[in-house]
Formats: sequence, C-alpha cells, structure tokens
Amino acid sequence: MRTATVTINPQAMTHNLMQVKKRAPNAKVLAMVKANAYGHGVAAVLPALVLADAIGVASFTEALEARHLGWDKAIGLVEGVFSADEWQQAIDNGCSCVIHHAPQLEWALECIPAVDSPVRTVWLKYNTGMNRLGFDEQGVVSAAKRLHGAGYALILTTHFANADDREHPLTSTQIQRFNDIFAILQRDVDKNIKASLCNSAGIVNYPDSHCDWVRPGIMLYGSSPVTDQSASELNLQAVMDFSAQIMAFQTVKQGATIGYGSRWSAEEDTRTALVSVGYGDGYPRVVNNDAHVNVVDALTKDSYTCPVIGRVAMDMLVIDVSSTPIDLALDSEVILWGAALPVDDVAQHAGTISYELLCRLSNRPLRVIV
Repeated sequence: MRTATVTINPQAMTHNLMQVKKRAPNAKVLAMVKANAYGHGVAAVLPALVLADAIGVASFTEALEARHLGWDKAIGLVEGVFSADEWQQAIDNGCSCVIHHAPQLEWALECIPAVDSPVRTVWLKYNTGMNRLGFDEQGVVSAAKRLHGAGYALILTTHFANADDREHPLTSTQIQRFNDIFAILQRDVDKNIKASLCNSAGIVNYPDSHCDWVRPGIMLYGSSPVTDQSASELNLQAVMDFSAQIMAFQTVKQGATIGYGSRWSAEEDTRTALVSVGYGDGYPRVVNNDAHVNVVDALTKDSYTCPVIGRVAMDMLVIDVSSTPIDLALDSEVILWGAALPVDDVAQHAGTISYELLCRLSNRPLRVIV
C-alpha cells in the first residue's frame, strides 16, 4: 500500500499553547482551529487545547463540528455570520461573533440574545490598515454605541497586516489607531470594553500590545510566525510530521534526465530513489532545486539529507540517495516535513508559507494521532 502518512502529535500543540501563555500571561487565548485546524484535523487538536479560553473558526460549519466533537467552551466566529439565519444559529449554539460590517450589525440589533448568552459578547472589528474586514473610525464608534445600547458587551479587535516583520512601519500605525479608538470607546461608550490585537506574530513581536485577548494560530501548530526567528528559536514544536517511504531505486546514467519537463539531468551516474508521495498528497510541485528530504534508514535508523530532483509529480517524487549507504532499505522512511525538517524550510523552497502547505494537504495520506 502507499505509505504517505500525516502524523499528528497533540502533546506538541499543548506545549505550543503553553508558550503562548508564557508570552501573554495576562491575556485570554482564542486558539485558531479554522481550515480544519490548519490542515491538522479539528478532532485531533481539540483535546490539546483544553487550557485555551476559546477557539476561533471561520465558518458556522466549523463551529458546529467543534460542538459535535464535544467542545463546550466559547467559540468565536472570526468572520462573523453570513446571514440573519446564521445569526440565529449562532445564538442557538452559543457562538460569539465578529461584527465587521453593517448587515451583521443590523442582524445583531434585530435579534438580541438572552442576557446569559455568550453571543451577548461581540467582537467589533476596526479596520486599522489591513483594509479587508472592519468598520472605519466613524463607523466603529457608531456601531459600538448602538451595540452597547442594545446590551451587548464589546471586544474591540483588528488584524495586523505585517506583524511578522517587526521593522514594518504599518504595524506601529495600526497599534496607534487601535489604541486611539479604544480610548474613545472606553471614555464615551463603555469603560469595560475589552481589546484584542495580536495574532501569532503580534504575540511574539509586540508584547506590549497583548491586551485582553490574543489569537494564536500558526504558532500553535509549531511554525514560526515571524521573519527573524525560527520555530526552534521560539521553542515551538512541530505538531505534524508528513512522511512517506522509498518505493523503488534506480541508477540514472550521466546525461539522462528525470521526470516531466526533463528539467533535471545527471552530471554523473546518480543513484536515485522514488518516493510514494506527490502533489496529489499535498507536497508542493513547485519546490526549487534546494528542496530536500530526510531519509531514515529502516535498518540502522541513521538519517540522511537527500535532495529532491526532477519535477514533483502527482503521485511520486524522486530524490538523490547517492550520499546514503548502498544497502539502504527499500521501505526507509522519507520525512517531508515535521520535527526533523521544519515545514517553514519546505515552504521557503516552494516560494510560499507554511500555512498554505499545511492547509492544502489532501485526504489521501493516512492520518495517525500519537
């Protein structure tokens, strides 16, 4: 059988959650599990997040899945609801909502939940410069006044555009805009209003802006959210290992080419191995010539770094195993990313980010929870 395998380590996620708590000891934690927990599987990670105060999802369907799996703490719909009917469903299922534009505001004012409902707390989104979701300065003050008048508790929130780069000037501008409006709302609307600024990158790079709630995402899964520190430097552990096995060996003669497009040619006779994984499983087709994998000899357990050569195909890829022992076992494990090979490195070779690689894994690999 094919051996592409995704192994999830919930203990690593619990470790990463504790790193968040150490960095933001006075803030509550909204742990992001949207996009099927960044490709890791909601069912696999929820037990590891019991010390979080709430989880964040992008759709009502994701919220229902978490409830079905037994999550009984708060759930935040980070894009809010998409219709008046969904607003009622959010009330029925106790899901707090972001309100970021006028229709959502009207739905909340037309159908007010019970006093003891978690939906009586709303996350009011202010557009400080990301220019995707959120009210402008005038709109957010007006919305806050109307919501407060209707009996809602408020959490002012925004989203950073460049918090991964601590030198980017927009982040300080966003923080200042946020703080200015927050002060106005506390003065003119409700002194008890809460605030939430920081995603994973903000948690690391802007400790003075943790406010009442932080919203970690990618760092929970063991990937670095910032440009100048690796996951290991941040004491984060990979939650996912993506691996396969060697399915065949071949010696390619000098001058011969490999794979679609014949983009790689052997400068000398080269011992290669075929690996039972490809872009149909989720390994990126577009990796550059620096991409590599770690091969673990099935017999000796020694590990070897081996370059990926030729173009990644749907179902397989080819690696150069010239540096490994000649008797390397056929079923030796090939680590594509994980604890021994950071997904951030693979993403760099593919010209993308770890978020994308993790989220776009297909359903074909076998999934294992340790």
